[in-house]
Amino acid sequence: MLHPVLALIAWTMLMLVWLYAARITALFAHKVDPQRLTDKRLLAQLPPYARDPADNYANLLEQPVLFYALSSVIHLSGWGDRLFITLAWIYVGLRIVHSLIQAVHNIVILRFCVFLCATGILGYMLVRTIRVAFNV
Repeated sequence: MLHPVLALIAWTMLMLVWLYAARITALFAHKVDPQRLTDKRLLAQLPPYARDPADNYANLLEQPVLFYALSSVIHLSGWGDRLFITLAWIYVGLRIVHSLIQAVHNIVILRFCVFLCATGILGYMLVRTIRVAFNV
């Protein structure tokens, strides 16, 4: 269970680098004084290539927190069988695809479908963990 967790953490860090690279590029291109960013409304005026990676980074700090917690429970309890590990890798893969959709072209309906699939995988992992924990 640790490898998929570490992979998603690494991906999240990569998205952080991407967001800063895109944001710094946009600030220089549009000659924006970084001090003006204290007004968060200015960030909304940046071009999509600078906003979308930042929005995705924020997304990676929301639902995946549940994945990290659930994966920790599964790992620490010794329940990390082949199915749980496969589901975890599928979740991580879907989150990476979600990131790429959002940060590159931001096709909302496609991004939503991928997010829904990832949520379904996470939900199934939770139900399966509850069943294992309570022997039901």
